[in-house]
Amino acid sequence: MEIVIVTGMSGAGKTSALDIFEDMGYYAMDNLPPALIKEFVKLITTSKMDIDKIAIVVDIRTRDLYEQLYNEVEYFKNSGEKISVLFLDCTDETLIRRYKELRRPHPLSSTGNIISGIDKERKLLKKMKENSTYIIDTTSLKLGELKSRISTLYNFDDIASDKIHISIASFGFKHGIILDGDLVFDVRFLPNPFYIEDLKKKTGLDEEVRDYVFSFDDTNTFIDMVLDMLEFLLPKYKKEGKNNLVIGIGCTGGKHRSVAIAEELDKRLSEKGEITYVSHRDSKYW
Repeated sequence: MEIVIVTGMSGAGKTSALDIFEDMGYYAMDNLPPALIKEFVKLITTSKMDIDKIAIVVDIRTRDLYEQLYNEVEYFKNSGEKISVLFLDCTDETLIRRYKELRRPHPLSSTGNIISGIDKERKLLKKMKENSTYIIDTTSLKLGELKSRISTLYNFDDIASDKIHISIASFGFKHGIILDGDLVFDVRFLPNPFYIEDLKKKTGLDEEVRDYVFSFDDTNTFIDMVLDMLEFLLPKYKKEGKNNLVIGIGCTGGKHRSVAIAEELDKRLSEKGEITYVSHRDSKYW
């Protein structure tokens, strides 16, 4: 029996993730108190239903019962069950915006103060996040991108491949560091197009900005060095069973340098035959 626990911040996309798992053939259960997970798994395994994988959302809607989740996960690990924890997170700013759009109160804020509710929730989920199998930052992910990320992590892909799936994400440090990056590169050592009047309002997707960023030898040297490092690392990651790699490229605002470099890195890796996805986390600020 494969057990996936989907947890994380309220508003980070757990319901969407559960729908994705259900589409992938998992038996899906939402908002199950941790203390009932053993009984639920027992019910499934002893039934006549042909079910060999389940996905369960557990979050702070269970209130004080949530604190039992860590012990329940450890129980299944020690029992030899195949269990993983997928933690969904995103920036506080994004969570606040989502709550305001839905006009719903945070479940941990009796006064309606969204910020205090988020703060309480982060403290409550800290231990579980630190011990999660996977963490996905949904701040800028569209539903299709979330599905692609989950499908890759759980080996459900229409294109069977023994290659590692590489996700490249640009971001701006001023908006917070990327949460799920395996490798994070800071490209703020390069001249900033923001201070060029003709380029200020453009992005790294524009040819003029790209040409400016790559007019410096340091940019091309950096790209070559990253590619050399990945050529060394990818086979070793694969040997250790890793099938998904998230590379973060960060500049100040996530609009110019990081975007141009993420796009170029995606292009170069694709030309080498790697399976890549590129996204720009802070595009909402453009």
